[in-house]
Amino acid sequence: MSPDQFNIRHLAAMAAVVQQGSVSLGARAVNLTQPAVTQGIAKLEAQLGLPLFERQPGGMAPTDAALALAPRVDVALRLIGSSRVTATQIRAFVALARAGSYPAAAAEAGVTEPSLHRAVGDLGLAMGYRLAERRGRGLALTRQGALLARRLRLALAELRSGLEDIADIRGQESGRIVVGAMPLSRARLLPAAIARFRADFPQVDISVHEGSHAELVGPLRDGEVDMMIGALRDPSVGQDLTQTPLFEDRPIIIGRAGHPLAGGWTPDDLRRFPWILPPEGAPLRQLWRRMLEALGGELPAVPIECGSVMTIRQLLLGGDYLTLLSVDQLALELDVGIVANIGSAPGSVSRTIGITTRTDWRPTRLQGRFLDAMETEAGKIYS
Repeated sequence: MSPDQFNIRHLAAMAAVVQQGSVSLGARAVNLTQPAVTQGIAKLEAQLGLPLFERQPGGMAPTDAALALAPRVDVALRLIGSSRVTATQIRAFVALARAGSYPAAAAEAGVTEPSLHRAVGDLGLAMGYRLAERRGRGLALTRQGALLARRLRLALAELRSGLEDIADIRGQESGRIVVGAMPLSRARLLPAAIARFRADFPQVDISVHEGSHAELVGPLRDGEVDMMIGALRDPSVGQDLTQTPLFEDRPIIIGRAGHPLAGGWTPDDLRRFPWILPPEGAPLRQLWRRMLEALGGELPAVPIECGSVMTIRQLLLGGDYLTLLSVDQLALELDVGIVANIGSAPGSVSRTIGITTRTDWRPTRLQGRFLDAMETEAGKIYS
């Protein structure tokens, strides 16, 4: 079942009954009749395939499933922000925000374009503000529309976690963990953690989204990525994000096999050759700058800015370039001798590698076990 198939009012009724302790009080809290609340809960139970309440002479007692789902529903409802919003409207607007046009969004959502127009329009009426506007021949979300799109994606992520919590209660170790992988994590740490985790939980799918910090932090904030693995940023990156260190990485200077500096170098030598580095703002570029400034003199030329290890490797083979990378990132190439370790970066040049999550993120049990696998493998590899 997909989280955007829930009836939002049924969810609100269930959470209200859990919070208020009775159907009558819960019905009053969500402005529904008692029969409507009872019917809504029954439909939810049919969708989920397990009871949410135990019917007793004194009322209805929440089951473990209801106690696990209700807090997720409370968060999702706060993010949605209106009791008048429907799942159809959420599904339509999230598709529009992702696709960027009504025709593409209608195809993604599997509905007609007029139906999608109507759902998005009704959502705007329920929220009380315009969600999208024409700009030239294109379509753009308004500022309020963009904020709502993020909140709705986070609400769906919370409900998706609720479904995984319930599957866990039923003994079904299934689900999907989405990991944002920055360059350094892809070489050893992430593959090792995935292998460890999958050995214990083979029914859980792992989806790895590769990219830079700038490319992944938006999906993380939107709830489309569960966690990011890679070089941590300055804590001022955002109070909505939590960074957990795993280990310190000390990069090395790398060139092609037979590079003129393979036999040794001086600080002046490092300034004579061109460098390949990630763009300004990346932690590795900052470390490189710190390293060269400590050696004194002018900074050498950086004619090629690139964050792709595969591309950097091929460029190194074709000229006397230098780069600064972790041993892990070109371990195979170093072992077979097609690139050379020119030497350790001089000075106290290191970067902290770790996990970045949303501050308000509450991992499911299986997501927590994946985090444990990451920490265990980091301790084994880098201790």
